[in-house]
Amino acid sequence: MNDLKKFYIETYGCQMNVADSEVVSSIMSSSGYTQSAHLEGADVIFVNTCAVRENAEERVYGRLGDFKHLKKANPGLVVGVLGCMAERLRKDLMESESFVDLVVGPDEYRRLPRLVENAVAGEKGIAVRLSRVENYDDIVPFRADGISAWISVMRGCDKFCTFCVVPFTRGRERSRSLSSIVREVEGLAQRGFKEVTLLGQNVNSYLDQSLDFADLLAAVARIDRRIRIRFTTSHPQDMSDKLIDTIARNPNVCNYIHLPVQSGSDRVLELMNRTYSTDHYLKLVDRIKRTIPGVSLSTDIIAGFPTETAEDHKSTIELLKEVGYDGAFTFKYSPRENTKAWTMTDDVSETLKTERLNEIIDVQREISFRKNQDIVGSTVEVLVEGESKKSASDYCGRTDTNKMVVFSKNGFEAGEYISVRVERANSATLFGTHVPR
Repeated sequence: MNDLKKFYIETYGCQMNVADSEVVSSIMSSSGYTQSAHLEGADVIFVNTCAVRENAEERVYGRLGDFKHLKKANPGLVVGVLGCMAERLRKDLMESESFVDLVVGPDEYRRLPRLVENAVAGEKGIAVRLSRVENYDDIVPFRADGISAWISVMRGCDKFCTFCVVPFTRGRERSRSLSSIVREVEGLAQRGFKEVTLLGQNVNSYLDQSLDFADLLAAVARIDRRIRIRFTTSHPQDMSDKLIDTIARNPNVCNYIHLPVQSGSDRVLELMNRTYSTDHYLKLVDRIKRTIPGVSLSTDIIAGFPTETAEDHKSTIELLKEVGYDGAFTFKYSPRENTKAWTMTDDVSETLKTERLNEIIDVQREISFRKNQDIVGSTVEVLVEGESKKSASDYCGRTDTNKMVVFSKNGFEAGEYISVRVERANSATLFGTHVPR
């Protein structure tokens, strides 16, 4: 092997990219490299990218500008762009960012050590082939000890929503074996992890021969009842009664479901190829709430999809109010090449997109505030995560319904489950005091 020893990786985008970076770290470490927590002194720099939103790509381009200066100071430095943006913009990256040595898509990470060696010898590399079988099932992700872990259980997506670039950057759906996922969670339990999140572009589509996602969820939950189990992301079309019942039956599967709706307009949902109606979605929400008392729901919403009218937007606002989400991830529509929506006229102005997005945010903030006020005075179980970002004198943690709770330090350690009496709340956070058990 060459003399390079240290690699550094920055990750942008979703938790799937975080999980992928752990796979990359495992592959590189197995080839004799050491991961560095600091940019300075690294011999190889990887930036693991996201292509879902335009602003995510803009952030990466901005960061690459910093690496360009490092490359000038150290010509032997190897710079690699990984992930979805690498697959989508491979030609542009190699031409416009001439200091980039490697462009590697999400299905080609096994080739990284060899590609790095070739780059040291002066050979730039592009590896972006999508695979119908690659799921890194045999690779144990490289994780530092901690509390929470994200586990990729499947890759790709077959839904082809008209706004989404994922099928073109991550390929078609393929699932890991249930047995390999169980082994990974067993290893995390032995290391003292207290929470795992099962990841997939559409986890509901997980399939290992005759075993579906509900079977996987039940199997993982049985490993250690002290470990909380979460999952994301779900597609409403594939949220089965069996899965809802499985969540309800297993006490350590968190009472929290992220269920993206994207729009409250049936006309827009059809244009998005979401394959469900608002009536179907609302009946699903009702079934979830009846089966899982106290469940917390969140969603994704896109403002300003092509041809969206004031009436369509109004329908989205009405759906927000009817469902009463605990939280929402909201975005302005941005066209993505290769998607069907790319050929649609992006006819909603940026000004109008911003206005509609802000109204969605304001309405959801009011709903979240009201729902959190209902919790004030109650006692909740919290998994301590660590020091609060806003106060060195406080700790923070989450409820199983994914509510962030802030409370005073009192000799706790990260990873403990404690009881907290909620004394006040805003739209995003609960604040309280530890209650001895």
